[in-house]
Amino acid sequence: MNRTGVILFLLTILSFTACQKGFLDQVPDDRLTMDQVFSRRDLTEQYLANIYNVVMKDPAGVTAGIPWIGASDEGDVSYDRPGYNSYKMNLGNWNASSDYYNFWTAYYQGIRSATYFMEHVGENQQILMEANGAELVKQYTGEARFLRAYAYFLLMEQYGPVVIAGDELIPGDVPGSDPRMNLPRSSFDECVNYVVAELDQAATELPDHFTTQAELDYGRATKVAAMAVKARLLLYAASPLFNGNKDYASLQNPDGKQLISQTADPNKWRRAADASKALITEGLFSLYKKYSGGNIDPLASCRDLFLDTWNTEWIFARAKSSISAWERTATPRGIAAGYSATGPTQQLVDQFEMENGQRPITGYNSDGSPIINPASGYTETGFATSAGKYHPNGVSNMFVNREPRFYVAVSYPGSYWINTSEGNKVIQTWFSGESGKKGSWDHSRTGYINRKNVSPLTNPRLSKYAERAYVVFRYGEVLLNYVEALNEIEPGHSDIMLYLNMIRERAGVPQYGSGVSPLPVPTGQAAVREAIRHERQIELAFEYLRYFDTRRWKIAEQTDNGAFWGLNVDADPPAFYRRTVFETRVFRKNYYLFPIPQSELDKDRNLVQNTGW
Repeated sequence: MNRTGVILFLLTILSFTACQKGFLDQVPDDRLTMDQVFSRRDLTEQYLANIYNVVMKDPAGVTAGIPWIGASDEGDVSYDRPGYNSYKMNLGNWNASSDYYNFWTAYYQGIRSATYFMEHVGENQQILMEANGAELVKQYTGEARFLRAYAYFLLMEQYGPVVIAGDELIPGDVPGSDPRMNLPRSSFDECVNYVVAELDQAATELPDHFTTQAELDYGRATKVAAMAVKARLLLYAASPLFNGNKDYASLQNPDGKQLISQTADPNKWRRAADASKALITEGLFSLYKKYSGGNIDPLASCRDLFLDTWNTEWIFARAKSSISAWERTATPRGIAAGYSATGPTQQLVDQFEMENGQRPITGYNSDGSPIINPASGYTETGFATSAGKYHPNGVSNMFVNREPRFYVAVSYPGSYWINTSEGNKVIQTWFSGESGKKGSWDHSRTGYINRKNVSPLTNPRLSKYAERAYVVFRYGEVLLNYVEALNEIEPGHSDIMLYLNMIRERAGVPQYGSGVSPLPVPTGQAAVREAIRHERQIELAFEYLRYFDTRRWKIAEQTDNGAFWGLNVDADPPAFYRRTVFETRVFRKNYYLFPIPQSELDKDRNLVQNTGW
């Protein structure tokens, strides 16, 4: 990791292309020396902007570039050809040499470059000559510190304990035998404490909130962004994967140092709860809501919180992203020239509640058939004889009277496409349908297509996209982080139902113990834990969190293993609506953490591999 020179990084960032005038779109336009970069303000700022590009992964890579949907139980990537490695992961066909989704190298490149920036930004006389020069240097240092800490967090959620490189920059010509080139991994707890301290320091150096920045600077690090990363990190650190996990008893450095604590520490849940509560008490955020006739419009609220940028729920976002690529991925093929490439699984579809707040499916029989909750009103037979509030006439009764978030997140067969500029067009994912399997790679293997975070203004067939920022941290997640941690340390605390019900009220589903047609309050810590996890699965679907949730809870051996179901995409209606296995997935215990790339192990003799790889 330390052999990647800063000059090579600079040459890499020169390949980026700018298309807007905002800070995060800047790039140098020539090959320059490092002395030049840190003698001119514009080049120093460009260097910092491109560290953002390295650390902040673009959300558009959902089909090939990132596995967090395709390799989780909530979704599927349709393609089983080279380059789409989540498919191979799901079948168990990977090892430490596969090099799938190797973010280790890139993130350490970003870490090194952030450290170099922090070391040299204070030398820039052009910046220091400004009236607010010292304040700018402080802010830029805070941004680089934030990006470095965030890169470490991203490494930790994927690989577990990592190597903390510190502030010393190792020269590029140091031989591989040098001890500085053979650093061991720090323990996970040491990594957490280091990153938390860095985020706390960055928070003192940064603007409070994006509203305190110029509009063109939206997307740069802020105090509350640092707090949000800290809150998520501490939640993960308190979870069973990293808190007293005896499956990693043998994960030790060559000197015998234990890398993951073997004793569960309940105080870690307290730290996590406190970190999330600190964001809540900042008083800067609220759940985004839209109203109709004086009442919350749950569908518009849950849909548009992603589309109406920089709203009251947004904490941190990537100001410029290739969101159009995501939208085309999640667009039907025949209707609007999309790829229909990411499909929600039937397991996820079954989790969305009915409008009365009841879960439609309570479990599965040995043959995979669902156990239907009679109180929910759900049925899998017949078709709607009239339109409902959110569904058109004629759709399968499987999709009738579901909660609003279902209609926000899932394009289901028989529904209208979200863009109606050319009239109401019906999505047909059955075999011979407009987006069906017949004659094309571009089809959903589950019979469903992701809809969340797709704008009604988007129509790839007409090359029309709603370019916008992509939210990375939002207040809804913070509330769910808080109640999860609080339930582990203070079960029964009144805040748990208070904030959980805030999420449900905005979503338009009955609340627990309050509001209209309330549901019974779950009884006991275990029941509340299950309710919170259920709420996270629905509320945060397709936001790249479910993959890590099932792993940090140590339930992926159940959720990500075995038969995965969808509709029968090899048939036309009515046989199309029969639940069908589209894939049998393999999840082994070592899959909870990614393997460290073999190429990195070959460089560093003190770098030990994750257990089981």
